[in-house]
Amino acid sequence: MMGVGPLGLETTRTTDDRGRPPGTEPDGCAGPGFRHDAVLYDSLDELAAIAAPFLLEGLAAGDGAVIAAGPATTAAIRAAVGDHPLVLSLERQALYRARTPTAIKAFRGLGEQASPGRRVRVVGEVDFGTTTADRVEWQRYEAVINAAFASSPLWGLCAFSTDLPEPLLATARHTHPHLVDDDGRATNADYVDPVTYLAGLPVPDEPLERTPPALAADDVTDFIALRRAVRAHLAAVDGPPDLLEDFQLAVDEMTSNGIRHGRRPVSLRLWTAPGTVVCTIRDAGAGPSDPFAGYGPAHGEDLSAGGMGLWLARQLCDHVALRAGERGNSVRLTTHWS
Repeated sequence: MMGVGPLGLETTRTTDDRGRPPGTEPDGCAGPGFRHDAVLYDSLDELAAIAAPFLLEGLAAGDGAVIAAGPATTAAIRAAVGDHPLVLSLERQALYRARTPTAIKAFRGLGEQASPGRRVRVVGEVDFGTTTADRVEWQRYEAVINAAFASSPLWGLCAFSTDLPEPLLATARHTHPHLVDDDGRATNADYVDPVTYLAGLPVPDEPLERTPPALAADDVTDFIALRRAVRAHLAAVDGPPDLLEDFQLAVDEMTSNGIRHGRRPVSLRLWTAPGTVVCTIRDAGAGPSDPFAGYGPAHGEDLSAGGMGLWLARQLCDHVALRAGERGNSVRLTTHWS
């Protein structure tokens, strides 16, 4: 049987009725760069019927084809593509339960493997986690990648089960320029500019911030002494040494940023609890003006160029929350373990 894909193309064709290769459309998206589509599905059979032609049409046109989804979703799509050997399956936990900059870097690397003039097509299913902080971070991710991947030869088809909570379904509608269903691919009227969407997301509460800190420092001027004090407190924490070392490095980077680039006074609060460390650094400056700050290195991969602190912190901690107000700005770093 010949399948019909989200673009209305039979999977056995090499061109459509106007002679275009599969996967190109007259909607302004045929040029290079990122495409970010979403499909809201009621059943795995429905999703597979859309995702399989999307991947197979891509292979026929010279695109790469990747599935980055949970086990059940991956199995359904792989069956629908006939377990095609050129369809790469990636373990979702390795991508979407890692930190968001890690996922961004991994997908950008996939795009770099695209053939000249072609894309890598990815059917992705984000794991939004189990906490409010996890959910908000991955909601941010869905908006951020519209900018982070703007010039990347990637075509994402993000899968959202309609069983997900409404805030996540709203994320699907607000962060994807196109939606795909049984009738094909269409412009999404509910799409929101990423900057506007990010501004509307809340900063999750951290209850530890309402308790007395293990370490408090105000109007920091001696960075070396503060660094030693933080290290001494973290050395007493019963937690994985590698995670605590990463957390220490993130605290160093953000404190240094506050002292070098912010406005005095710079202050620090450190909290420790079983399975959790939290640190908030404040200064009187305005903070980063770029809503996408920290989701990629400020100057590419050249570490010597500077501007890397927030990017490193997002990779080293589970959650990084930026807050700005009339009295200045703060960055809150959080790492958990079980």
